[in-house]
Amino acid sequence: MNTDELARHAGRLREAGRVEEAVAAYEKLLGVDPDRPNSWFNLGLLRRRQRQFAAALEAYAQALRRGVPGPEEAHLNRAVIYADDLRRPADAQRELEQALALNPQFVPALLNLGNLHEDLGQREAAAGCYSRVLALEPRHGLALARLAQVTQGTEPMQALLPALRAACAENRRPVAERAELGFALGRLLDGCGLYDEAFAVYTQANLHSRLSAPAPGPRYDRVAHEADITAVIDTFARAGPPPAAHVSAPSAGARPRRQPPIFVLGMFRSGSTLVEQVLASHPQVRSGGELDILPQLVARQLSPYPQAAAGLTASRCAELADDYLRELAAVLPDAGVVTDKRPDNYRYVGLIKRLFPEARIVHTHRHPLDNCLSVHFLHLAHSKAYALNLLDTGHYYLQYQRLMAHWKTLYGEDILDFDYDAFVHTPRAHTERLLAFAGLGWDERCLAFHQAASPVRTASVWQVREPLYHRASGRWRHYRQHLGELATLLGLCLGGETD
Repeated sequence: MNTDELARHAGRLREAGRVEEAVAAYEKLLGVDPDRPNSWFNLGLLRRRQRQFAAALEAYAQALRRGVPGPEEAHLNRAVIYADDLRRPADAQRELEQALALNPQFVPALLNLGNLHEDLGQREAAAGCYSRVLALEPRHGLALARLAQVTQGTEPMQALLPALRAACAENRRPVAERAELGFALGRLLDGCGLYDEAFAVYTQANLHSRLSAPAPGPRYDRVAHEADITAVIDTFARAGPPPAAHVSAPSAGARPRRQPPIFVLGMFRSGSTLVEQVLASHPQVRSGGELDILPQLVARQLSPYPQAAAGLTASRCAELADDYLRELAAVLPDAGVVTDKRPDNYRYVGLIKRLFPEARIVHTHRHPLDNCLSVHFLHLAHSKAYALNLLDTGHYYLQYQRLMAHWKTLYGEDILDFDYDAFVHTPRAHTERLLAFAGLGWDERCLAFHQAASPVRTASVWQVREPLYHRASGRWRHYRQHLGELATLLGLCLGGETD
């Protein structure tokens, strides 16, 4: 097979999703004929899919050195690895600026740079990037939606309302774009106190989000989800250690085993980002954000879950723990105390305690109506199909409560319930309790969490950049007339203002 045939073969493997074989084919090709910048670029794509981030960066660097067409694309992809996978925002910004130096009108780089500025709490810089996109493409829906998301203050929000309303009303726009615009418009309407219109717009945005998904579309199966939660509970029915097996002792001179992170979990929109920012304001703590290490570990090595976890031995748990810590060290090298703040890790508490018996877990929660409403107002991925319907969100919430109640019967002493609503009223007392639980001494900076420099890559990015406020606690009252069925499902009473 000559090099051109080998290149075509590698491309077919890549298009078929046969990642390991495609990587081997590209490496064989480039070993013979390294002056193929497009092949280096494709190898970078594949290496990232393998979670070989350093190798992916090097492949893109080789593509750039060898004159890849459209070099701004390679810089963009390197920026995404630095930002999303390696938590290195300064390097990501450098790559994006290099992309824009090559092509000042490269919209994907402008959007990513705006998003990076958001992660870092740089509101004006983010707005500047989105405005640059709109100057190039006045009808760019995502840029308009993102500009609305970074706009604060009643008057600026009101000024943007006509543009958002008009954009949402354009039937010719792609339905995915209308969903993005709808969630942004809902936020502005909520901020301006136009609650009934906001609820209607959010409901329509969720419908557009559902319609934008590939066929057959997202569907939340309540019966299947209940069965899944039951299977997790049955698999982790006891708190005891896994069956004993031989575990090799560390070799002489081996590096000491790194301590596990502080796991912060719960429902989405329950205050987990706030808790992480409080912890990350402590000088001993580094924020990990929404790490995908544990879910990816489960997907690669414990599928189907939870059934594949039923027979875990002590030695296998040790191997999985080492795999987790190895990936954590690649993302956050030389960090001391780290947080892993991925809300839906609540499903894996039993596994976490098998891998790391000493792990400390912070469970965030808030008023159920506020929580469900906030989820419904958030543009989540289609894999979170429960978020597209408010009553489905309520059902999902009840199942989450059922599983957390099970975990607390097994590991109650190692799980701290952190009440968002109580925290916003008495922050010092709850911060003291949080730090003590995490084994950290008191530090006054934790009360000034909004000043923390750590990047925030969640929908709560702007809330945690402000001093503590109460307006998100009890927000459900503005939407009371729309929440009767949800309250009934959750077993709550929509009574007086003190509910």
